[in-house]
Amino acid sequence: MNIHEYQAKEILKEFGVPIPKGIVVHKISEIKEKIKIFKDKNLAIKAQIHAGGRGKAGGIKLVNSYQDLLKQATEMFGKILITNQTGQKGKSVKKIYIEEISEILNEYYLSCLIDRSTSKITFISSKEGGVNIEEVAKKSPNKINTIKFDLTEKISEQNIENIVKIFGFNKKKKNEAKKIVI
Repeated sequence: MNIHEYQAKEILKEFGVPIPKGIVVHKISEIKEKIKIFKDKNLAIKAQIHAGGRGKAGGIKLVNSYQDLLKQATEMFGKILITNQTGQKGKSVKKIYIEEISEILNEYYLSCLIDRSTSKITFISSKEGGVNIEEVAKKSPNKINTIKFDLTEKISEQNIENIVKIFGFNKKKKNEAKKIVI
C-alpha cells in the first residue's frame, strides 16, 4: 500500500502522535486560503510522491515568506522528481504538503512494515538516519535495530522494549515512544 506523507500523518495524528500543523494542496489557487491556519511564515513545502529521497531531489523546500511560498510551490507542481526509488523516469508532483517547520534537535528512524519474505511484522528503529537511513544501513548496520514477529502474535512488552531501546531515551520519553509503537 502506498500512502503519501500527509495521509500517514493524518493516521498517526488519529492515534495521538504529535504532528506539525500542515495542509495538502492540489493546485496553486488553494494556497492563499489554506495557509491562513499558520501563524508563522516559516514553512516547509513537500512534494507528495510515492518515493523516498524527495528532499535530495528538490522536492522539499523551506520558505519564510508568502512570495517565496508561491514561487517554490509553482516551481514544484508538475516537476519530475528522480530519486533512488522512482527510477530514471521519475514521478511528477501533482500535490504538495505545506507544514510548520519544527526545530530538530535529534533525528530518529522508526518504520513498521510487513517483511514479505517471512510474512512477519517488522519494526526497524535507529537513533541514526532519518533522511539518510539507507546510508546508515550500508555503513553501520549495527546502528539499526530490526524486530520481527508473527502476524498472529500480540506484540509483547519485550518486543516493544526491544524496538525503542536503541533510542536511549529516559523513562518518560521511552514510555512516549512505546505508545507510538503500540
